[in-house]
Amino acid sequence: MKSIIKQSNRRAAFTIVELLTVMSIIVILIGLLVPALNQVKKYAYEVKQRAQLKSIDTAIELFNSELDGYPDSSAFGPDGAEYAGAMKLCEAVMGQDLLGYHPDSTFRSDGSNGVNSLYPQASALTPPAYKANLSIRKGPYLPLDNANAYSLEDLYTSTAPFLPQHFVLCDVYKRVTHRKIGSKVGMPILYYRANTANSLHDTTNPDNPQNIYNYRDNQTLLALGKPWDVGNSGAPGANSTPHRLAIENGTAGLRFYWNTRNEKVLTASRPYRSDTFILISAGWDGEYGTPDDVCNFDWRYVELPQ
Repeated sequence: MKSIIKQSNRRAAFTIVELLTVMSIIVILIGLLVPALNQVKKYAYEVKQRAQLKSIDTAIELFNSELDGYPDSSAFGPDGAEYAGAMKLCEAVMGQDLLGYHPDSTFRSDGSNGVNSLYPQASALTPPAYKANLSIRKGPYLPLDNANAYSLEDLYTSTAPFLPQHFVLCDVYKRVTHRKIGSKVGMPILYYRANTANSLHDTTNPDNPQNIYNYRDNQTLLALGKPWDVGNSGAPGANSTPHRLAIENGTAGLRFYWNTRNEKVLTASRPYRSDTFILISAGWDGEYGTPDDVCNFDWRYVELPQ
């Protein structure tokens, strides 16, 4: 009877081979599951990003409705200072100080009308004058708490030639370590306004003056590089290699025109949203000009022809 009990106990235990087999199966299942979970996570972020672009799209349309025109996106202000499309987008929907857009603005880098500051510090005016300034503002067209507005100095070690206090709207992909709060934030959302007086979308000559969109609107911002890379200075977040959307095969802007071309139009080269504007998020990898970019139109990534 005792021998039967002992034999039964021995059969109930796992051998080392059986344990190793089970552990191997678990490891294999985890290896299969992790990529699937990453794909689900990427898809969830893409849905969230498209929702953000939709909110910005609506905000720009509100701006257009109130001020009879879409915000400018050219690379310079009327004073000749660098002021990219991404910064002008933020001013239009939030104001340079995030308290609303001043209707007298001509999108100058210094936030003035050439004489007086349109976005003054509260301490620079009397309380009644400051209240009067705020009362004529438009918007903000996005709620401040979820606008994802951050200054360039929060993202980049060096912001030249832009002013450090210039704000941009950042996407939902958290790649860049915020220099003040320590948490990660997204990359700037690029903004390009269509020039409806033009009629071309030249995929062979990016500098064609008749192009509906001008790739140079955000070119200097793209040249600041990837904030999370280590640049030549050795400091984290220092300027580094420009984004792929900025340079490719020695031709600046070429990738922009190939990837904003509307392939549904077969008789001519035409861009998506040829009469309004284009918004571009850098996507999951934080790199502009790659297949995971998210735009305010349905597009298919196109590799440059060799």
